[in-house]
Amino acid sequence: MTATAIAHPNIAFIKYWGNRDDALRLPCNSSLSSNLAGLETRTTVLFDPSYTEDRFVLAGKAQEGASLKRVTDFLDLVRNLARHDIYAQVDSANNFPAGAGIASSASAFAALALAASTAIGLKLSESQLSRLARRGSGSASRSIPNGFVQWQAGEGDADSFAYSIAPADHWELIDLICVLDSGHKTVGSTAGHALAHTSPLHALRQERVSERVELCRKAILERDFALFAELVEEDSEFMHAVMRTSTPPLVYWLSETEIILWQVKQWRKAGRALCCTVDAGPNVHVLTLKNEVDWALQELGKLPGVKQIYQAGVGQGARLVDEK
Repeated sequence: MTATAIAHPNIAFIKYWGNRDDALRLPCNSSLSSNLAGLETRTTVLFDPSYTEDRFVLAGKAQEGASLKRVTDFLDLVRNLARHDIYAQVDSANNFPAGAGIASSASAFAALALAASTAIGLKLSESQLSRLARRGSGSASRSIPNGFVQWQAGEGDADSFAYSIAPADHWELIDLICVLDSGHKTVGSTAGHALAHTSPLHALRQERVSERVELCRKAILERDFALFAELVEEDSEFMHAVMRTSTPPLVYWLSETEIILWQVKQWRKAGRALCCTVDAGPNVHVLTLKNEVDWALQELGKLPGVKQIYQAGVGQGARLVDEK
């Protein structure tokens, strides 16, 4: 009873921040994203009747404490669905930094959802897989479908899942991820979501976020970069304003983060097709078109604090791989 799956992290264009229900990870608003090709989590799950407890190995290191518990709690969901009481070993590894705001939990739980459900014998539809992945990490729901993805907030557990709005080859959008700090965040996204409601700006963001989702979806489908850039930057800045005004405040940006944001806006004013978005971390995602990549890589590499730049096109959804 074993299976291996690969899933990509995703970058949210219109963000998910704050839950209506923390246990079910039901989001306050719908969101839009694309998967990041070339960055991946590979996870193998082996269910074995001889095991007396779950085991979790991450990047070759056996995990304990909170990390193991989060995986075990997720496996409990899978076991309940399958009505099967059997323990598992989970082996997982990323080819990019975890915990630094590059959505490692999204790819991790998307890969785990697919590998674990397959290994235990479940045959879940894409929407069912998305709902399952959501229970591990909200943004993981978006790493299940292919390409450009919308996660609908829904009315409850049954209809809060993600689906593809366009395939990966619909638009040659490139994400240049400027890594300023590859370490783990001091406050993870799960804890951060719980603080969203303490911000006086949270309700204001919610008033307009549905409109931004619809307009951004239109921009993606019509490949309208100018409209896309405006909406992506507005939503990112609004989300971080909510974070900064939460109690306690969450400040993920570094001074170098702000320099990149400012510089990219200046380049766009000068006619370059570039825009920025920042997830829950200091690293900046510079979104651009294929014809701008060489120039952008050269110029971004000159900015202070940029230690590494990952380049990712739009990626596929989660999928099984044959280890043989």
